[in-house]
Amino acid sequence: MPKSWSDKFAHPPKPDVSRLGKPYAGHAEGEKMLIPTPAVVAAYVEKIPKGESRTAPQMREDLAAAHRADFTCPLTAGIFLRIAAELAWEQHQNGKALSKITPFWRVVDVKSPMAKKLACGVDFIAKQRRLEGLS
Repeated sequence: MPKSWSDKFAHPPKPDVSRLGKPYAGHAEGEKMLIPTPAVVAAYVEKIPKGESRTAPQMREDLAAAHRADFTCPLTAGIFLRIAAELAWEQHQNGKALSKITPFWRVVDVKSPMAKKLACGVDFIAKQRRLEGLS
């Protein structure tokens, strides 16, 4: 049986900052890389005020700075943003108010590949961004 979004949200249990043993994603050996968690990503998104947005690269920069790392792993950050978004959508589908879920549309751009993969669909993201005055 596949894991639920709630199960995926719980792992990894805590973020990790480690030094690169070899170059990765345009970064040099010895740099410190943050591997966040879905909860860390969700907490970041939840702090974005209504009517404001962040790009995924900005989110990664901010998370790295907050965890004293040189950069955030782009692969895991994207995966964990999707997990947070899918869990939020699932919660909304189960009756939770939009104001009580992670507002993932403040980071997920409608033109991003991720937007097309999310269960909520691109139209939902576009509508929420429009309602908040986001471009």
